[in-house]
Amino acid sequence: MNAWLRLGAPAVVALVVIGLWQALVRAFDVPIYLVPAPTDVAQALVRDWELLSGSLWVTLEITGLALLAATVLGVLLAFLFVQSRVIEASLFPYAVLLQVTPIVAVAPLIIIWVKHTLVALTLCATIVAIFPIISNTVLGLRSIDPGLLDFFRLKRASRWQILWRLRLPSALPAFFGGLRIACGLALIGAVVAEFVAGTGGSQTGLAYQILQAGYQINIPRLFAALLLITVAGVVLFAAMTLLSRVVLRGWHEMR
Repeated sequence: MNAWLRLGAPAVVALVVIGLWQALVRAFDVPIYLVPAPTDVAQALVRDWELLSGSLWVTLEITGLALLAATVLGVLLAFLFVQSRVIEASLFPYAVLLQVTPIVAVAPLIIIWVKHTLVALTLCATIVAIFPIISNTVLGLRSIDPGLLDFFRLKRASRWQILWRLRLPSALPAFFGGLRIACGLALIGAVVAEFVAGTGGSQTGLAYQILQAGYQINIPRLFAALLLITVAGVVLFAAMTLLSRVVLRGWHEMR
């Protein structure tokens, strides 16, 4: 697909939606405390930028740390799982358990057990983000050409050589697929954990600003915080997509 079409088509859709939103709010004279117009949101974004940008940085810090932790732990666990079907059968259900357990149910316990707020929130976001890394990496590590595996065994390659030279290159496309999913989940996990924690003071993320804006019926600021979360998610996804294309360029059809 043409790059201009890939970027231009969503931009046109966004402009049409924003234009309709602005026109409908003004035409029906919708109160600002119900649905603010895009211009009201833009004004709130500019007026409260110092407050919102600081909170955005806190949320991004938690998201980045959680994504890093989920990537390292997820890849290590995937390497462990492919060493033995017994290990995978014994431990993989617990990875699924992390995926199906609602983070809002366990976040209060984690926040009580871990006194350091940043560590507690990062741990919550890591739990949300780790499963796609594990499942996709395991799938990639197991999706190797049986003929190549027989060839490596015929050459008496060690388990480490098979992992490093055969399984790892084959797993990269699936790994990056999981990474693109995990970056969005890490952001969601960070925001949900911030909602549960509801901490004040200087170390506050965008979720706290949303809560405060709701209490104060400052709806334009609430929409501005939501907009920053959405933009952050899109930028993270684009960054992971770009990274995968750079790494896979030239040898895989996914480029």
